[in-house]
Amino acid sequence: MAKPVHSMIRVLDEARSLDFYKRAFGLEIAERLAFDDFALIYLRHPSSPFELELTINKGRTEPYALGDGYGHLAVVVDDLAAEHARFEQEKLAPGPLRELKHDGKPLARFFFATDPDGYKIEVIEKGGRFA
Repeated sequence: MAKPVHSMIRVLDEARSLDFYKRAFGLEIAERLAFDDFALIYLRHPSSPFELELTINKGRTEPYALGDGYGHLAVVVDDLAAEHARFEQEKLAPGPLRELKHDGKPLARFFFATDPDGYKIEVIEKGGRFA
């Protein structure tokens, strides 16, 4: 049986990305591996073994083109309104609070945040299928 262990994104500015993921989601460096041309940084939250891998290609000066596909990372929080307010206080520019319904019933409450490289992160309120 396969077990998901990480998701990888390429980032331009290591310090800026580390600051964002620390302030936004409490992710800490689990491991940093330096190579001649690139570095891999694995970020983890104490509540989960799943990691976000940041890949930094040394010498790159242009932002990555993210394309027109709509992929995203998702995290679950206990209190969406409080988390949204915290993002605003931290000047992390959260998107508007939204609610998704299915067959007329609430399915999820959420907002999106955008990291320094333009990647979207969905912040979902705990409950239902997102326990």
